[in-house]
Amino acid sequence: MSIYLHFRAVAESEIRDDHTWLAAFMSEAWENDVDEYAAGIAHSINKGWDAVNDLYAVADALYTDADEPWTLPIYGGRPVPHSTDADPSSPPLMLLEPPGVSQAARFLTTVSFDELWNAVAARFSALGCTRQEHLEHHRDLQEFYGQAASAGQAVVKAVWA
Repeated sequence: MSIYLHFRAVAESEIRDDHTWLAAFMSEAWENDVDEYAAGIAHSINKGWDAVNDLYAVADALYTDADEPWTLPIYGGRPVPHSTDADPSSPPLMLLEPPGVSQAARFLTTVSFDELWNAVAARFSALGCTRQEHLEHHRDLQEFYGQAASAGQAVVKAVWA
């Protein structure tokens, strides 16, 4: 079974802060993921997003003045609560507003991947995580958040199972 964390950049003015509406928006975006990924407005991570978050959490110890921007790329944002009429099978959703997107983009461009990896390499390797896999996630997230921040966009996140 595959489970994905799906990211979609969108102009804040184009979204509604309503779970039912956002779930439909994200469902349509998921159906067009290949085209949207190519356009730089979507990204997804299959299963391993928690490990990517764990990698970024190392920044908390390495950069004590980091003000916790490491939390933003994966789990950052606020939950969008289900409305009373929402389908209970709808995915959990998070909304990261443009200031948070910009902060995530800055973090991703300033943090040293090599320093993070060196701090977790032994533990991650024992779990079967590879440096190359995490480096690719990091580079993809840098590009995605960088483009979203440059456009002043928000990021909606959904979990698909």
